[in-house]
Amino acid sequence: MGMTLKVVVPPHPLIAHWLTVLRSRSTPAPVYSTALEELGRWLTYEALREWLPFRKEILKTPYGEVEGTFIEFGVPLISILLLPGGLDLWEGGRKVLPNSQRFINDVPKDVASNEGVIIYIDQIATGERLKSTLDLLKKQSVESKRLRIITALASNPGLKTIGERFPDLTIYTSSIDPEITENGEISPGIGNPFLRLNTRVKSTN
Repeated sequence: MGMTLKVVVPPHPLIAHWLTVLRSRSTPAPVYSTALEELGRWLTYEALREWLPFRKEILKTPYGEVEGTFIEFGVPLISILLLPGGLDLWEGGRKVLPNSQRFINDVPKDVASNEGVIIYIDQIATGERLKSTLDLLKKQSVESKRLRIITALASNPGLKTIGERFPDLTIYTSSIDPEITENGEISPGIGNPFLRLNTRVKSTN
């Protein structure tokens, strides 16, 4: 049986709420940024649910013994943030992440064989940008099982592009939109994150 791309859209009302905030064209830049952060937090939480290594151990409580679960913090993680919105997603995601190294718009030159990699990208429109990053990781023999993708929004055409080249990959997103425009924007989408976040910068000058 062939491998297939796994796309997870968690049915959580908070995820749906913050996606709606992103979609609205009347949302101001600071709130747009907050919405990305919140989606980054909740999507990362979902992505880590069955991915982080852990161990079971018997421990003593004040009144007896019980089996507990400990996360293996010794397993290293790398976070790759693709701007503009990847940084905002990561700001939310790091609240539930164990310690991880952060790389902005860059893939580390040497990814160790035991390192997990999380890529934060604001949206998967055509899929070409994410594919370029995944190609660089593939050259370092980083298998799909060691990767998780966190994105606010994905399009059907973009997922098709990624799935054809990286079928055994897991992506967490708040929604899948049906199409992209002639300019490569997702429709109905969340707008252009660069432009919508850039107004935040202008307003502080």
